[in-house]
Amino acid sequence: MSNQSWDSNVDDDLALLSETLEEVLRSSGDPADQKYIELKARAEQALHDVKARVSNASDNYYYRAKKAVYRADDFVHEKPWQGVGVGAAVGLVLGLLLRR
Repeated sequence: MSNQSWDSNVDDDLALLSETLEEVLRSSGDPADQKYIELKARAEQALHDVKARVSNASDNYYYRAKKAVYRADDFVHEKPWQGVGVGAAVGLVLGLLLRR
């Protein structure tokens, strides 16, 4: 499973979880019940916290991936023949592994 497919599945799962939790929070409960009010407030806070953490993790992942791509690009521009050699070596190793 590719990272993009995995990320898409996680995004879909989180969206479904978020929608379900939001629906539960909108559902009727006894508005006079103090326990219901506290539970609803805790659930809303938990939903907010999860959304914030997922957003931060996504931003961090994107930043690290972008940084790695820039480093690889800089390396290939600074040392093109070494970049070709590394690419050939990686291709050879992958070819040998896939041949098995």
